[in-house]
Amino acid sequence: MPRFRLTIEYDGTGFCGWQRQAGQPSVQQALEEAIERFCGETVRLRGAGRTDTGVHALGQVAHVDLARDWPADTVRDALNAHLSMAGAAVSVLAAAPAAGDFDARFSATARHYLYRILNRRAPAALARGRVWHVARPLDAAAMQAAGQALVGLHDFTTFRSVQCQARSPLKTLDRLEVTRAGDEILVRASARSFLHNQVRSMVGTLKRVGEGAWSRADVAAALAARDRASCGPVAPPQGLYLVAVDYGDAVTPAPA
Repeated sequence: MPRFRLTIEYDGTGFCGWQRQAGQPSVQQALEEAIERFCGETVRLRGAGRTDTGVHALGQVAHVDLARDWPADTVRDALNAHLSMAGAAVSVLAAAPAAGDFDARFSATARHYLYRILNRRAPAALARGRVWHVARPLDAAAMQAAGQALVGLHDFTTFRSVQCQARSPLKTLDRLEVTRAGDEILVRASARSFLHNQVRSMVGTLKRVGEGAWSRADVAAALAARDRASCGPVAPPQGLYLVAVDYGDAVTPAPA
């Protein structure tokens, strides 16, 4: 059966996350229903990342096997038409033929996330539901310096949800960058894979640094404790975006 690779954008506000859950709307379900309306096939998509409730995506990747070798542009345009008719805040940015052994989850070599903090007194109007509003001034330079204590191979138990199903808490964090752009603080994180709630846990901890309550040494101590109780508050989901997924080729756009 022909395999297609889909690059997907979505607003996670109205979804329980990527993965299907009984009785709740999910991005996976919206796409699978669009495929069924398009070609009459009942399929199961595999996504590169299981984003949580309220988390957004600029470059989620999924693969699907279809019975017919459709032109890739036809797949993209047909799915977008059905998603639009259903009122789903989901868009297929690209569809491309994929090798039979391509797996959106297991073939990935890196995942890139962005977290947006709106750091000003006034709350968000246009970006409501897409940023974490923090009114208290944050020191982005201090957050950047402290975040480097988390880069590399570590046991990230402290930054792992108690519901995480990963077999090991050992992960290699390749990049953690904090910058300021006007009123926004942008936290970018890259790794081959992440633990459940890892990025949001790291962002919540770095917020403490930005407020002046914690130092880099405190972040390093929290990491070394390997204890969930040592973590700062978990940042809310609405500021988090899955930006891109790498597969060792040039099809998926590089993260900003």
